[in-house]
Amino acid sequence: MRVEACGVCHSDVHLWHGFFDMGGGRKLDVRAVREVPFTLGHEIAGEVIAVGPDASGVQIGDRRVVFPWIGCGDCDVCHADREHLCNQPRALGTHVDGGFSDRVVVPHARYLFDFGSVPAELAATYACSGLTAYSALLKVRDRVGPQLVIVGAGGVGFAGVQIAKHLLDVDLIVVEVDDLKLAALREAGVAHVVDGRDEDAGRQLKKLTGGGCAAVIDFVGSEASAMLGFRTVAKSGVLVMVGLFGGTLPVSLPLMALKDLTIQGSDLGSLTEMGQLMEMVRTHKIDPLPLEVRPMSEAETSLRDLESGSVLGRVVLSP
Repeated sequence: MRVEACGVCHSDVHLWHGFFDMGGGRKLDVRAVREVPFTLGHEIAGEVIAVGPDASGVQIGDRRVVFPWIGCGDCDVCHADREHLCNQPRALGTHVDGGFSDRVVVPHARYLFDFGSVPAELAATYACSGLTAYSALLKVRDRVGPQLVIVGAGGVGFAGVQIAKHLLDVDLIVVEVDDLKLAALREAGVAHVVDGRDEDAGRQLKKLTGGGCAAVIDFVGSEASAMLGFRTVAKSGVLVMVGLFGGTLPVSLPLMALKDLTIQGSDLGSLTEMGQLMEMVRTHKIDPLPLEVRPMSEAETSLRDLESGSVLGRVVLSP
């Protein structure tokens, strides 16, 4: 594939740092399974420029977005359409060299999805931010009430907002702590926006939800965001954890039973879900998230901007 566009994701920042914050001073070292130098980048869109002798299902010149969450293909997890959770991953940009480059190798045409007339820079973002948000929303679709609380409107969270507007018939309540993102959420037509910096943010959420919401999705994954989400979930509700900011969530075990609560993790999404999402993308059913396109030479600058929290939506690199 000739890379036309590659999004910069917050998980790239964690891989760049070399660890995930597991809370309590513990770190998950991710350097051991990768040879350095390593090429990051997993939100990839581009053009097919060469095919192997046994390749089928794609032709030279086809423009496609890449599903990067490639597994071994032989285990029970992969056979169950959960390749993104394979214990022997070959994921582009996280385990195998990725798209912060001008070329990338994709092992099979099943990982390529037509993005129609959508710009490549936008299409690339659906490989992770869009897919991750979509998969998380599917986990609450049958449990959500008249409202959905979303915590965090970074790249994945903002994609979640845009997808939820089409996928779910709910009033969205979104919590953010950045002025630029708060303004963008209001412009995007979100029903209620809560400034997470307010001392009474929790009380605002309780008031807006009538005492609690049936479904809360945390796209931040920090100790503060998770605790806010936990306190917002109604009885028999579900808190879906997506973000990887880091830390721990101390919870009262009796409260879990007394309130009949569910805490569920959600990581990435499946090939089937990617196909469903891209069908919505091709038919222009999803409003785009804010984008800034930069040259590939600004990859490190973009990682630093994302690290500082100063990015609205997605930065997408182009060779």
